[in-house]
Amino acid sequence: MVAALAGFTFVTGGDVLHALESAVEHATGPLGLVLIAVYSFLIAVVLPLPSETVLLAPLHLGLPRWADYTLIILVSGAGKAAGSVLALRLGNEAKQSGPIIDLLRRSRFDVVSYSERKTVELAQDYGYIGMALALCVPFFPDTISIYAFSVLEDDYAKFATAAFVGSAGRLVVTLAFVGGVVRVF
Repeated sequence: MVAALAGFTFVTGGDVLHALESAVEHATGPLGLVLIAVYSFLIAVVLPLPSETVLLAPLHLGLPRWADYTLIILVSGAGKAAGSVLALRLGNEAKQSGPIIDLLRRSRFDVVSYSERKTVELAQDYGYIGMALALCVPFFPDTISIYAFSVLEDDYAKFATAAFVGSAGRLVVTLAFVGGVVRVF
């Protein structure tokens, strides 16, 4: 909600998220790539927004559309990888902080139990490949997977690589799915 008071405009959290998502959907040029990187970074760390939104950016770089998509995927993957490193750092600190974990356990959705259960299964079965696979699932919140894995892992380079591969894979899967649906209709 936007409210004006004595010449000042105030934007609430929901409006900021919507504005950011809309900005990405209309991102053009080299600055559009920067916006995509920042958006992807924030998704890895704090935002509950769909990472697939970056595929809507028109870019208009004068390249073929497949090249635009390639750039979007690479830049988004790099942003997500960088954000995952920060999330890993925060996760490593959180696992040593009893009050944070206790607070999450008492939350309405019990995110910790669900994430721990699923993540432990994937991590035990597949390690970093499991993280990349979890991030390949379209429309599933990245932040949950990244933070869940961050509690179990501590190798920054492997973590960032898995985040990059998973993020890029997710966008490729999304493009393939959407392309398949468009061909059917």
